[in-house]
Amino acid sequence: MKILVTGFDPFGGEDKNPALEAVKRLPDTIKGAEIIKLEIPTVFHKSADVVREKMREVQPDAVLNIGQAGGRYDLTVERVAINQDDARIPDNDGKQPIDEAIQADGAPAYFASIPVKAMVEAIRQEGLPASVSNTAGTFVCNHIMYQTLYIVVNEFPDTKAGFMHIPYMSQQVVDKPGTPSMALDDMVTGITAAIAAIVDYQDKDDIKAVGGATH
Repeated sequence: MKILVTGFDPFGGEDKNPALEAVKRLPDTIKGAEIIKLEIPTVFHKSADVVREKMREVQPDAVLNIGQAGGRYDLTVERVAINQDDARIPDNDGKQPIDEAIQADGAPAYFASIPVKAMVEAIRQEGLPASVSNTAGTFVCNHIMYQTLYIVVNEFPDTKAGFMHIPYMSQQVVDKPGTPSMALDDMVTGITAAIAAIVDYQDKDDIKAVGGATH
C-alpha cells in the first residue's frame, strides 16, 4: 500500500508550517504501507497541480493532506470539503479569490473517503485530543481537500483521500498569548496513528461512533 501525505509550506507571516514539519518527520513506512511525503505550496490551484502530478507519478492507494489550523487545540480529521474559495487572506502568490467555485463541473461538496472516525479514535488511543471537523474552512486547506477528492473522482476511483488539520506548534504561540498549541512530536504521533487507521480500514467501513457537533 502506498500513501501520499502532503504538507503546506509556511503562510500568513509564519516562518514554519507545522503541517510540513510533521510530514517531514513521519516514518517511511507505517504498518507496512509506504509513506510518500510531498511539500505543496499554499497557493490556490497550484497546490492541486502539484498533488495531481505526484498522484499520477506514484499511483497512491490513499492521499492524506495535512494543514495548519491556528487556534484549534486538537487534531481534527475533516469530514467534508466544499466547492468554494473565499479567502480571508491572500495565498502565497498574493491571490485572494472571493466566492469562487473551485471546479465549475465539480459537486457542491465531496466527503472524505478515508475512515474519519477510526482515525480520530486511533489518535485518542495515543492520549492526544482529536475530533471530527465538519468545516475545513474556505482557504487553501479546503481547496486542496476538495481538489484532491475531485482528482480521485475523475482519475483515481480506487484511491481514498481526506484531510487533517493540526494546531500551531508550541514555538509559534510564544507571541500569541492564550492561543492553543501542540508539541510537534505529539502531532507526528497523532498523524502516524491516523495513517495506521487508514491502513487498518483500507478494506473496511469506518466505525460507528459519535462525531457530530451541535454548532
